[in-house]
Order: sequence, then structure tokens, then C-alpha cells
Amino acid sequence: QVQLVESGGGLVQAGGSLRLSCAASGSIDSTDFMSWYRQAPGKQRELVATSTSASTSAGSTNYADPVKGRFTISRDGAKNTVFLQMNSLKPEDTAVYYCHIAWGKNYYWGQGTQVTVSS
Repeated sequence: QVQLVESGGGLVQAGGSLRLSCAASGSIDSTDFMSWYRQAPGKQRELVATSTSASTSAGSTNYADPVKGRFTISRDGAKNTVFLQMNSLKPEDTAVYYCHIAWGKNYYWGQGTQVTVSS
């Protein structure tokens, strides 16, 4: 079993910042892909950012266009933890943010953490 525990969500004014954390524990063979997704009310879940491990793709990161230049994904490999630093937040960033980890055919989701940005 693998558990993903997220933290750091909350209410912030537009222009503010939040930092999300996701700690993975359990039977983790690898952390090839660690990602953040989000789902706004009435919308489909969408990929926000992905961090690949150094052994998979030289430790690359990728971002969805709406968050490029504002969000930064990073990881602490020793602690199997992934972070999402969110700056210059906008009301349209309001959503439940989910942590996701994958390797091979395995993938796991966190329980989600609410981020609300007021205008």
C-alpha cells in the first residue's frame, strides 16, 4: 500500500502565495513521476505540473500553460515528498489540488487539498 498525504492548502487573496506538500509513504518502488493535478467545481481534473526523477528524464519538470512562470514543482527524493510553490495566485486557480505518484503501471492519488483564491 502507498499513502499520499497532502498539506498546505487554504484561503488566500489574489496575488498571494501558497506552498503545497505531499509526502508519500508505504511500498514505494520508485518515484519516476510525481505530479500535481487540480479539479475546479464543474470541471475535469487537469494536470498542473510534473516532476520526473533524475533516472527517468534527467529530473525534468513540466507545467500546464496557465501556471507557467507562477508555479514551481520540486521534490525531496530522500523523503519521497513533492512540493508545489504557487505564486501570484489568481481566482481561477481555485480548485482541489491532488498529488499523484506513478512508476511502471502503478499510480496513486492523494486525498486532495482545497485551495481557494479570493478576488
